[in-house]
Amino acid sequence: MSITVNRQMRLAAPGADFTLVEQPVREPGVNQVRVTVEACGICTHSDMLVGSGHFPGVTFPLTLGHEIAGRVDAVGPGVAGWSVGDRVAVGWYGGSCGHCYACRTGEAIYCEELQVPSVSYPGGFADSVVVPAMALAAVPDELTAAEAAPLACAGMTVFNALRRSAARPGDTVAVLGLGGLGHLGVQFAAKMGFETVAIARGDKAELARRLGASHYIDNSTADVAKELQALGGAKVVLSTVSSAAAASATIDGLGLHGELVLAGLSMEKVEASIFQLGHGGKRVYGHFSGSSIDTQDTLRFAAQTGVRAWTEQARLEEAGAAFTRAVSGDVRFRMVLTTGN
Repeated sequence: MSITVNRQMRLAAPGADFTLVEQPVREPGVNQVRVTVEACGICTHSDMLVGSGHFPGVTFPLTLGHEIAGRVDAVGPGVAGWSVGDRVAVGWYGGSCGHCYACRTGEAIYCEELQVPSVSYPGGFADSVVVPAMALAAVPDELTAAEAAPLACAGMTVFNALRRSAARPGDTVAVLGLGGLGHLGVQFAAKMGFETVAIARGDKAELARRLGASHYIDNSTADVAKELQALGGAKVVLSTVSSAAAASATIDGLGLHGELVLAGLSMEKVEASIFQLGHGGKRVYGHFSGSSIDTQDTLRFAAQTGVRAWTEQARLEEAGAAFTRAVSGDVRFRMVLTTGN
């Protein structure tokens, strides 16, 4: 479906209300494609960071959105491998320089000149976006656009963290948090063949079971480390929460050469003694997103195994109310804007 006017839900200033504006449809330049947006997820914490003006390099007015799913509508000069009509997704990774050390060693997500949709160019709260072709991931036919969009960032972040960790099928893996990232982390962990433990606050055992966890720990009442050690110790704990204290409380629950992988955004400091880490050779490290091929691998794995984000949907023009609900934590678990394209 080709569009003639590009509607965008725009922020005029940090913390401003969303305003619907109409812009001419842009033509893609060299090595760029234009994507007709069918769905765009609200990635709450990072969208809040960008929308409040606290992310480096942000200028206003801006159009948020980096969980984009749609179809290629136009192809610019120099683009190979993509054609009009291809189903595609774009996540936090929106392009890279290709020549810095990170890019040359296969870690383009850490590129010194990383492009991020909404920061480097207008994002997906719109009818269409123009993006570098290198940012595209193919979307399998088994996934709808609304299913693919949240997997392009939230899903890829936890999938990539787990597959790059020390855990192997049969190992005990715990996922801390059952929110937007965590509910996907539990599903991926279970489908990867891990003995999956979900950790969260309150009576969420039934939810954890529905997501595929074999065990549940309520960290508001239980000693998480002791519970994990009773299961033989975790090979990996994937933290998807912003609470550094909750993440730190899992360290003594790690087994031999166990890893605490930090995927939740936070400015808080994780605390661990040298003895805690030295005893058993434990590791604590952060994990940040991934590149377009990681998104494509995530989408393919999800299509094959049935992993899906639990979503609520709203129309593009309802972005303001949808964003407010997402920030309040009232959504289970990801909010997705749809355009009708």
